[in-house]
Amino acid sequence: MDELAALTEEQQQQLLKTRRRVIESIGKNMDLYGITLSIGHLYGNMYFNREPVTLDEMSATMGMSKTSMSTGMRTLYDLKMINKVWGKGSRKDLYEVVPDWHENFTDFFSIKWRKAAEQNVLALTRSLKEIEQLEENTEQSEAFLEVLASDRQKLQEALAYYKWLGRLIDAFESGEIYKLIPKEE
Repeated sequence: MDELAALTEEQQQQLLKTRRRVIESIGKNMDLYGITLSIGHLYGNMYFNREPVTLDEMSATMGMSKTSMSTGMRTLYDLKMINKVWGKGSRKDLYEVVPDWHENFTDFFSIKWRKAAEQNVLALTRSLKEIEQLEENTEQSEAFLEVLASDRQKLQEALAYYKWLGRLIDAFESGEIYKLIPKEE
């Protein structure tokens, strides 16, 4: 249903102007999330919808191809910024925005931080094992062993940071972070 149909042309234009400003701002700021401007605009447009939408509806609204729309929706879905919902009598997938921006932030950064942390911990752990193997070789010079010891210390400090980051991610995912920094009402 077109929610704007009951409005006058002037009311529609005024409303669309205010919405466009927000949609443009959302699109530009989605760069922080590593999301393209067009996908940011997609999210912004969906944000103002009162009802779930299909790919076809959003494609028509934004003038994007179905392929681009599908890619954009999949990106937003993978980031947990939109949900697929069931619609009575509809055989097409329907999508709606997750309206809680706190949850969007938490989900997005938890996904990204955890992936980056896991990759870095893996690299640090492998390098730490290699350093330990090099240190076990009794034929190494004292200067080389000192450099290895210094590097080992740095890697252990980095691993301690990633352990802390893991606890921070857990606090976001569990909602414990909001006990420390409550949401605005």
